[in-house]
Amino acid sequence: MTSATAPTVAQPPAPQAPPSPIVEGLRMFVRNPSAVFGLALLTIIVLFAFAGPWLFPADPFEIRAAPLTPPGTAEAWLGTDYLGRDITISLLYGGRPTLLVGAVAALLSVCIGITVGAMSGFYGGAVDAALMRVTEFFQVLPALLFAMVVVTLFSPSLVTVTLSIGLVSWPGTARLARAEFMKVRDLEFVRAERSIGAGNARLIWRVILPNAFAPLVVSGTLAVGSAILFEAGLSFLGLGDPNQMSWGMMIGSSRQYVLSSWWSVAIPGAAIFLTVLAVSLIGDGLNDALNPKLRER
Repeated sequence: MTSATAPTVAQPPAPQAPPSPIVEGLRMFVRNPSAVFGLALLTIIVLFAFAGPWLFPADPFEIRAAPLTPPGTAEAWLGTDYLGRDITISLLYGGRPTLLVGAVAALLSVCIGITVGAMSGFYGGAVDAALMRVTEFFQVLPALLFAMVVVTLFSPSLVTVTLSIGLVSWPGTARLARAEFMKVRDLEFVRAERSIGAGNARLIWRVILPNAFAPLVVSGTLAVGSAILFEAGLSFLGLGDPNQMSWGMMIGSSRQYVLSSWWSVAIPGAAIFLTVLAVSLIGDGLNDALNPKLRER
């Protein structure tokens, strides 16, 4: 006679931990077609700018064909400018300085803006008033005129152009950082850190800043596009580094021949447009991905 076995009771599945905000934001970014398109487009442009000179070694200032040769010829696929320089080679070599100046100038602008905004929003009072007056001074200062003065005084080069762009484009980031710090500094987890003896430096950089970083990342991404346009404007005016080919220099040097050789202006202009478009699409995608309210919706 066999004994009956007791029925086994199914155990409920263990609750799964919710995905981290980074993973959830990455999923939302991937689901955004325009953001993915912008990232793919920017990747292609960066590879084109940094790998192109290595694959096609040449001198962008070398005269390679007759001046104002139209596109589609064997000597120059995209034509030549008024001096006979190959537009294809110039486009390859001009992308690297343009992208480097845009990225480094935006990084400098974000670093200055976050530092000023963090100090202003965290301490408040007299510190806030003093730093906001400085921010307002740079905000009302004609940015292009100030950059032109800086570049003219210290001679045009990639370093001076980058510094001038970074020094005039940080007030917007500073105001955004100030608002985020003022919103977060009085929350309970900040008070808890303060109660266990955390110093001001830890509260600013290790506690508050990570919780205010999402909008600052979006602002920094969009600042890259603005810096690229700023560099193109300075190069168009002849204030870029004369020893470095850039897309803005290509447009500025050929602007007098736009009616007779449209390709020498339109092609580098299209490169700048596509780059800024890709950066803007990535910034919009990051804004949606890092916004908790949009993730919940």
